[in-house]
Amino acid sequence: MNDAEPVAVVTEVDDVTADMVITELNKRGVPIVRFDPSDIGDGLQMSARFGASTDSSATPAGTLRTLSRDTTLERVRAMYWRRPTWPHFDHLDAPDARYAEAQVRHGLGGTLYALPNCRYVNHPLSNRTAEHKPLQLATAQRLGLTVPPTLISNDLKAIREFIAEHDSVIFKALRWTPYRRADGVGLTTWTEPVTADHVDERVTVTPHLFQAQVPKIADVRVVIVGPKVFAIRIDSDLLDWRADYSALTYTPMDLPTGVERALIAHLDHFGLASGSFDLCITPDGGLHWLELNPNGQWGWLEETGLPITQAFADLLEQGATP
Repeated sequence: MNDAEPVAVVTEVDDVTADMVITELNKRGVPIVRFDPSDIGDGLQMSARFGASTDSSATPAGTLRTLSRDTTLERVRAMYWRRPTWPHFDHLDAPDARYAEAQVRHGLGGTLYALPNCRYVNHPLSNRTAEHKPLQLATAQRLGLTVPPTLISNDLKAIREFIAEHDSVIFKALRWTPYRRADGVGLTTWTEPVTADHVDERVTVTPHLFQAQVPKIADVRVVIVGPKVFAIRIDSDLLDWRADYSALTYTPMDLPTGVERALIAHLDHFGLASGSFDLCITPDGGLHWLELNPNGQWGWLEETGLPITQAFADLLEQGATP
């Protein structure tokens, strides 16, 4: 691999996890071009060429220019698609802003999605597909993973019947969405218990996800990076362990071979190079699959001593394989 072939890191300004991977790549002498789509304008310029005048094996050909580095599109060896933000053009009238936003997403974004010699970790379109929980659930079940009874519905009668069928039911958001109160305070939707008394006609407005609560004794976060699998047992008394990281203890663990293979196959199904799975352990030692985050956070798990940063750097440094 030619050292002049950079790794592109596409993310927001403050991204500690991306910084960890960049630091590791810098130690290895791998050139980095870091940018955020919101930099478009003076901070980010791109040109891409298509058509008969270009080499079909290197389409698109062109340049990507940031404030600190210029690179040719066809020489980007890998792209780490982390937490990018898109411009909103608030200074424009609403119709013009919508137009401008669409041009960036489809012009810059579409070009970045089409680099010819690039390994994507992960490809943005694969991330987007894999974020759909119904697809995740169906895939996990087909692969033989144990999936808790789950209902996605906006039918009040069906929801109440589902809740009545199970001793305990929880509610999950179908997709995380930035949410702020009128006073600007950010809110997060946690996994919460739900009873028949909690639901009324308002649930008919949109589909909701309800799931039988698993009698767990611990949670498991599994981070897969290419061929490497890192499983961490998370002990706490919390229904949703994300609610209080200070209450958690972590222990690296080994997965049963069949579960590990199924999780790798789950990523392969969506064309993902990496992903973070959440599972839980029942009193009999069984593992229940809960969900996949195709672009999940993992940086804080480095305190376990597992070499996750190095695994991401390995994958990006290697670039696309023949």
